[in-house]
Amino acid sequence: MGSFGTNVSSAISFTLTGFPEIETLQHWLAALLLLLYAISILGNILILFIIKEEQSLHQPMYYFLSLLSVNDLGVSFSTLPTVLAVLCFHIPETAFDACLTQMFFIHFFSWTESGILLAMSFDRYVAICKPLRYSSVLTDIRVAHMGISIIIRSFCMVFPLPFLLKRLPFCKANVLTHSYCLHPDLIRLPCGDTTINSMYGLFIVISAFGVDSVLILISYVLILRSVLAIASQEERLKTLNTCVSHICAVLIFYVPMVSVSMVHRFRKHAPEYVHKFMSLVYLFVPPMLNPIIYSIKTKEIRKRLHKMFLKTKL
Repeated sequence: MGSFGTNVSSAISFTLTGFPEIETLQHWLAALLLLLYAISILGNILILFIIKEEQSLHQPMYYFLSLLSVNDLGVSFSTLPTVLAVLCFHIPETAFDACLTQMFFIHFFSWTESGILLAMSFDRYVAICKPLRYSSVLTDIRVAHMGISIIIRSFCMVFPLPFLLKRLPFCKANVLTHSYCLHPDLIRLPCGDTTINSMYGLFIVISAFGVDSVLILISYVLILRSVLAIASQEERLKTLNTCVSHICAVLIFYVPMVSVSMVHRFRKHAPEYVHKFMSLVYLFVPPMLNPIIYSIKTKEIRKRLHKMFLKTKL
């Protein structure tokens, strides 16, 4: 029976959907998503270029920001092929293995982003609470080890998902809700028992997103306690201002992610377009807004952008 499920799975394809509820506006939606892709890709490439060129930005905080930009590019390029195929070229079919590969990369980059945000919160904690030890704690080697650890953790967590799906027989109408492949969407389709898939999915959500978000919260409680101990109100605001970009990045990542998870768990009570919209927000908004937020709130990046703008004007 297991081999039959595998053979059937390898031969099938999935039908991806756009927004049939607003079919007359599909072209406008495609144009909007392409604009978001362009902003995201160009913005993150620009951040990487500035950090590479500006010597003053060669420090742990900006190394983590570089990793975040690379990860956001990964998120954008993971969804781009099928979104273009469905909304622009009206090709909704995707092969089983291609769908699983896309699912792997989308979730891999999501888990990696969570780990990077945790590492960035640790960077802010050390910079504010242990400033004299900052350079000795966050050495280049340690930052590299943290980055590699985040990537390995994400890979190990997501790696079993395609194989857990591949063992199941697919015999229902293989129509997916989105224009890309997500694990919560895929586990609705098999005819076999998906308990293991659901339990494992819940386990990695709790062990990654749950633990990361709790640790980020703890780090900010410690940061706030340290900031409140500063006598000058001006110094307090100045210190907190160094955390604003990271706080915004955390909020724009975790709020849509939690919303998507809630919508999928209570999908029977929510219209289909609601979780489609939340999924779009989850995958498109953070990669687009992160470079904008850091460009606005980081003085060094803002200065470099100003110089580049003046040069092009001349």
